[in-house]
Amino acid sequence: MPRPRKTPSDDGKTAIQVIERMVALLDTLAAHPDSVTLKELSASTGLHPSTAHRILNDMVTARFVDRSEPGAYQLGMRLLELGNLVKARLNVRDAALGPMRELHRGTGHPVNLSIRQGDEIVYIERAVSERSGMQVVRAVGGRAPLHLTSVGKLFLAVDDTKNVRNYATRTGLAGHTRNSITDLSRLERELALVRARGYARDNEELELGVRCIAAGIRDDTGKLVAGLSISAPAELLQDDWIDRLCLTAAGISASLGYEPKGE
Repeated sequence: MPRPRKTPSDDGKTAIQVIERMVALLDTLAAHPDSVTLKELSASTGLHPSTAHRILNDMVTARFVDRSEPGAYQLGMRLLELGNLVKARLNVRDAALGPMRELHRGTGHPVNLSIRQGDEIVYIERAVSERSGMQVVRAVGGRAPLHLTSVGKLFLAVDDTKNVRNYATRTGLAGHTRNSITDLSRLERELALVRARGYARDNEELELGVRCIAAGIRDDTGKLVAGLSISAPAELLQDDWIDRLCLTAAGISASLGYEPKGE
């Protein structure tokens, strides 16, 4: 007798069921300070031992779960890595929001908080008002290539030469405007300027008519975790804002526990 064919809704239901079982296993592991045997996990979750074993094997492969010894499991290191990422993003947003609003009041133009994800920056917070006059505004959650943005250049500037060249190979340094930097040697010269100045610029490289300046935010380990930038119509961006921007970014870094070396 032929087996009945799965419908798309069946596949969706199966996928959701697997996720629910994964969560049940993770919750059970989280409730125990030590490793948990397969038998205990099966009993606690109501899953058949073979089903629990199959899902646990997949989670071990993904590093969500560690096999501490044959037949015993504990939460994996990948959960710690992901948790630290979430914590860092929440901390930097919380620390930055008040200073961002103050900086916005002082300049009258959008102030953006961005982080790096792979080969792009992601905008995670913004202080903006209707009177800024900005026609092009990157929404929170928006993305942009590293080499075309002031914050992205901050992150590339702390990378070593090999990583920057690998980035150039992966992305092809595609441009968005006539001002975009699409040549590796020119990008490397630009990054040297960023390191020397301590801040970065976007000279209408992402959007024509919009210029930005950015300063970095570091955590208690000294790692660059975010960038703070001011965006303005090209003719209105003022170099007088640079010191205020850098001081604001430094204040946010200090609130995250960063202590500059040699000071």
